[in-house]
Amino acid sequence: MSDIEYDHGFMKSDPFELVKQWLADGQETETSVPEAMSVATVDELNRPSIRLVLLRGFDEQGFVFYTNLASSKAQDIGRNNNVALGFHWKQLRRQIRVQGTASMVSDEEADKYFASRERGSQIGAWASRQSDVLGSSQILEAQVAYYTKKFGDTLIPRPEFWSGYRVCPDNIEFWEEGESRLHKRNYYWKDQGVWSARLLYP
Repeated sequence: MSDIEYDHGFMKSDPFELVKQWLADGQETETSVPEAMSVATVDELNRPSIRLVLLRGFDEQGFVFYTNLASSKAQDIGRNNNVALGFHWKQLRRQIRVQGTASMVSDEEADKYFASRERGSQIGAWASRQSDVLGSSQILEAQVAYYTKKFGDTLIPRPEFWSGYRVCPDNIEFWEEGESRLHKRNYYWKDQGVWSARLLYP
């Protein structure tokens, strides 16, 4: 690991420590969805696509989000599991950029998270054919009504077409706004399982 030091604790020996710190800071200061992150994938024509999702888990193994497995992002990942993530906290004036590879979480992990969702979101997962063409909003409303009636007051199981992905990072960049656009940029990369770090010019 590089022995470079940065003022105010910006440089850490372990990038995951800094991710955890910044995520916690975002939860305390941001007024709107601090766990939102962008996920960039590449389609079958090598065209990039990006969308916002919610971070639903993080540890040293990576960043976790959930989706319908028929969604465009899941289809992209199935063809090419190299993805990029982005976090932005407006109040803190910070960003994190991540590049890595995505793999599906275990059924047990997906089941546990699905069970923790509020009931309306569970119904929504069953009712939505994510990324398919929707003829009218009434069709979706009918699907919601159908599954609401079907499950009644019983336990709602996780649909087999709904699960999560864990993005294992290959590199992580931390960006913090500085005066006169002299921003702080701290770049970590992993080589053969060992993290190294360097500072970047703004």
